[in-house]
Amino acid sequence: MSIFRRQYSAPTSLAESPMTSPSLRQLSLLEARVLGVLVEKQRAVPDTYPLTLNALVAGCNQKSSRDPVLNASEAEVQLAIEELRSLSLVVESSGGRAMRYAHNFGRVLQIPSESVALLAVLMLRGPQTAGELRINCDRLQRFVDISAVEGFLNEMAERSAGALVIELPRQPGARENRWMHLLCGTPTPESIASGASRAQSRDDITSGELAALKTNVARLEDELTTLKAIVAKLCAELGVS
Repeated sequence: MSIFRRQYSAPTSLAESPMTSPSLRQLSLLEARVLGVLVEKQRAVPDTYPLTLNALVAGCNQKSSRDPVLNASEAEVQLAIEELRSLSLVVESSGGRAMRYAHNFGRVLQIPSESVALLAVLMLRGPQTAGELRINCDRLQRFVDISAVEGFLNEMAERSAGALVIELPRQPGARENRWMHLLCGTPTPESIASGASRAQSRDDITSGELAALKTNVARLEDELTTLKAIVAKLCAELGVS
């Protein structure tokens, strides 16, 4: 069975109930990814929006800024689009040689632009702290400070029509709680643990990359100093100031 098919799970102790909006069923992983990509591209690269099917496939399978990384086929993305169209979350328009697709996310859920951006980043990158969300949302929506992010998160968590996000239990050694969207249903303890492991791996990779970058910068600075000395010597020999 494809990993992109819908999975329904019973509520756990992490929340009293999953999202219960009567107008919106739980989404599959790929359906949520398609929505996240549409919101991201609309705000970050508006010149390419609405998106073609090819652009959506590329955005869904993008290796950077995605968790988990997917390998969805064109047919699977097309099916996800049709499912989202049936929920009025995606609208189709004709333009040029290919059909193009736009989201109708905020209007269907009746949430503000800030909440749409936060949900998009959660759908694209997985559970994150409020601080991480503020940084990762920067291209889509500017937040004055972390408290502003927390305000919108709390608003979505306490939404009368059904919670859209949940604050996860703090992981051992973590300084802040992470937030997760509920568009795909209530998370299980196993999925939370798996997400925490991936997040730790990303942190380790980031630290390693940072160390390598610092080493490269130091090497380049040394080379630049050497080159400056050589140029200065040549200029002195040629009488050039």
